[in-house]
Amino acid sequence: MNFKSVISSAIIRGASALLMAAGAISCNSIYEDQSDCPRGVSLRFVYDYNMEYVNSFHKQAHCVNVYLFDKEGNYLDNWVETGDVLKDENWRMKRELDEGSYTLIAYAGLCCGESSFVAPQLRTRAASRREEVSVSLDIEDFISNASLHPLFYGMTTLEVGKDDYVEKTIYLKKDTNNLRFVLQQMNGEQIKADEFDVVITDDNGLLAWDNEVQQNGVITYQPWTKGETVIGSQEDGETPVSAAYYELSTSRLTTRTSPRLVVYSREREENIINIPLNTYLLLLKSELYADMPAQEFLDRISEWSLVFFLDSGNRWINTHIVVNDWVVRINNAEL
Repeated sequence: MNFKSVISSAIIRGASALLMAAGAISCNSIYEDQSDCPRGVSLRFVYDYNMEYVNSFHKQAHCVNVYLFDKEGNYLDNWVETGDVLKDENWRMKRELDEGSYTLIAYAGLCCGESSFVAPQLRTRAASRREEVSVSLDIEDFISNASLHPLFYGMTTLEVGKDDYVEKTIYLKKDTNNLRFVLQQMNGEQIKADEFDVVITDDNGLLAWDNEVQQNGVITYQPWTKGETVIGSQEDGETPVSAAYYELSTSRLTTRTSPRLVVYSREREENIINIPLNTYLLLLKSELYADMPAQEFLDRISEWSLVFFLDSGNRWINTHIVVNDWVVRINNAEL
């Protein structure tokens, strides 16, 4: 490189540095026009409300939208983002905002094409209120027999100053559950999944703006898949055990409602299991989480598995149950 090139490069670098410095001064000085300076919000989304306390938003969320309200609760806008960009842990939703106080209600999984929930169409610019936000299961006749698309919820408030560009994190909770039930025959006789009807009933299909369940009618959740299998083999020196399995997907489970698990035997023409679901799910709550409220425990776990053991008459042996691989001894007097 010759002497002129060195001088030219130095001049260019110096000019660039001066321009950058001038921009910084312009956006921070109270004496300069700041109309071109960035102001608004940069939103980060975190889903670590699970038992691992690990953020898995970028692995589980396929779409996200944020409802924006002013300090009086008037609806202003709905920000939407979808696609592979959400898989990037460094991705942020960036929007310009005027000075003011705001409430943000976020959903992940609501605006996806495969969403299992629907939301009302809000009218822009103060024609709708924050309390009008609600999501409901997209079902007919109060029957749900699908694997629900994951839904996450979060809410936060935001203060934007005159010249602020605010970074904010929205923490999400998961509102959908998948439950796998296994009926295991203890005497070695083979059982078929079609010999039993397995359902969950709960009035939890409508979630308000604050994510609380609202009474809207009892939903019957039916399996989205079922089948049978044999556990163990004589070749391995084990007695083969026949089992039937069922998977059901539900909306948010809360302590404010009373979901029930019902297993009906077609052969016996009676319910062989009819139990308060929350009570049995909470049997898994170890003393390690003694200080964790029951609702938090139900919210942090979204995948459950329960194994029930049947006797020779296909009746439930209700002395113990396996919940998420934990063997729980049951005192009938307590339940």
